[in-house]
Amino acid sequence: MAKLIRSWVESANAPETDFPLNNLPCGVFSVGDGPKRCGVAIGDRILDVAALEAAGILSFQGALGTGSWNAFMALGPHSWKFLRARLTAMLAQGSQSGSDVGPHLVPMAGAQLHLPFTVAEFTDFYAGRHHATNVGTMFRGAENALPPNWLHIPIGYNGRASSVVVSGTPVRRPCGQFKGPNDSTPRFGPSRRFDIELEIGAVVGQASDGPISVAQAFENIFGYVLLNDWSARDIQAWESQPLGPFQAKATATTISSWIVTAAALEPFRIPTPEREKPLLDYLHEPGPMLYDVAIEVGLTPEGGRETIIARTNTRELYYSAAQQLAHHTSSGCPMRVGDLLGSGTISGPKRENRGSLLELSWGGKEPIAIDGGMRTFIEDGDTLTLRGHAQGDGYRIGFGECSGTLLPAREPANA
Repeated sequence: MAKLIRSWVESANAPETDFPLNNLPCGVFSVGDGPKRCGVAIGDRILDVAALEAAGILSFQGALGTGSWNAFMALGPHSWKFLRARLTAMLAQGSQSGSDVGPHLVPMAGAQLHLPFTVAEFTDFYAGRHHATNVGTMFRGAENALPPNWLHIPIGYNGRASSVVVSGTPVRRPCGQFKGPNDSTPRFGPSRRFDIELEIGAVVGQASDGPISVAQAFENIFGYVLLNDWSARDIQAWESQPLGPFQAKATATTISSWIVTAAALEPFRIPTPEREKPLLDYLHEPGPMLYDVAIEVGLTPEGGRETIIARTNTRELYYSAAQQLAHHTSSGCPMRVGDLLGSGTISGPKRENRGSLLELSWGGKEPIAIDGGMRTFIEDGDTLTLRGHAQGDGYRIGFGECSGTLLPAREPANA
């Protein structure tokens, strides 16, 4: 296991920081009324890499001055590796670059964070076996919990890129159509069973046109974000047959402000679980392609204190992001720079490892305790916060927070 790389930015050396020099995640920030700028987190600071490029200290064809990481990602893995190496050298303890770099460090506390990249398309998968088993058991019984295809194929659906928002953006309770007192008479109104999904999202950094291998897919992933795919369970239950999720998943998908690069997570690679059924050749992994990342969910009621309601780990996923991406391309589907792939809800074997309230409350039948009350699903004013990190030797590779507060529904005027 790699050790902490010490920096002359002292806050980056603290064991509890999400952003040591080993990390260098990519984000977009602004200060005051200033424009959006590409930045890299280091301790409690943001290094303004757009300013470094404007000053001639870095040179990436102007890609760092665009206010989004898409143009830089499009330059490819060689540029990704070079930037990481250059920043590591400039920020390392003993570097002679402090006088050049120091003026371009911005206090994170005074900055506003934005979506770190322009989301081209969003696809959400269903790659967590414990989650799939729990949900299947609730709706189909334990004997038929997993659909026949689940152990053979990464199941997914195409979502809405337009509703992907950055951490800190409030989310409004959705309205929709859901089952009424009997199956033939639906109702329209605010969702009563609004939920979260604890996921990790893969950010595609290279375009492709046609099928690619799992190995190629792994190389095409620039990095990862925490992802909360907000879900209206009552709307979903009514609308999902026969085509699957639609409005129930269109409200919002919240991602963390920072893209943790695949390079930063390299020391934490682990294999996918042992296969119950052999996968077809095109899904074969040539090496470990999952990561050991501890993740958790906190729920804070309005005016109350946070309760950690779930803890799990990305090692619980059955399919890696590289397998998901390879499968996505297998039909000939082109992929774009900035495509976002959600892993699906990540749950574990115990109740406290369940990554959604649907599972934690077992469909609303078993409320969970929080500060000052109980919950089956999310109530107005609740703030849900996802956190995650990979633990190294004396340091952690963190994602920052992925947070959103639920606002009351706003029904259509003619409803």
